[in-house]
Amino acid sequence: MENSEELIICRCQEVTEQEILDAIRDGADTVDGVKRRTRACMGLCQGKTCGRLVQRLVARETGQKPDDVFLQKNRMPARPLKMGDFCGGNENV
Repeated sequence: MENSEELIICRCQEVTEQEILDAIRDGADTVDGVKRRTRACMGLCQGKTCGRLVQRLVARETGQKPDDVFLQKNRMPARPLKMGDFCGGNENV
């Protein structure tokens, strides 16, 4: 079994369990708090793979029930758009 320094929780951002535990001990008591400190849940999967694991770690370390620790706030994916897309597809804009 791997120790917490080596166990990867967020594969997209390569965040270890130890990094998450350090963030929680530094005051992060929500999934969003851990996300801001470690970048866990910010990769391509947007927390779909690691969000529940981070939620359980926060709950365990702070003495909360897992259901009382809210998952991260979901945001719309961002991608570049052409200016014409904002003007009804007018390519001359």
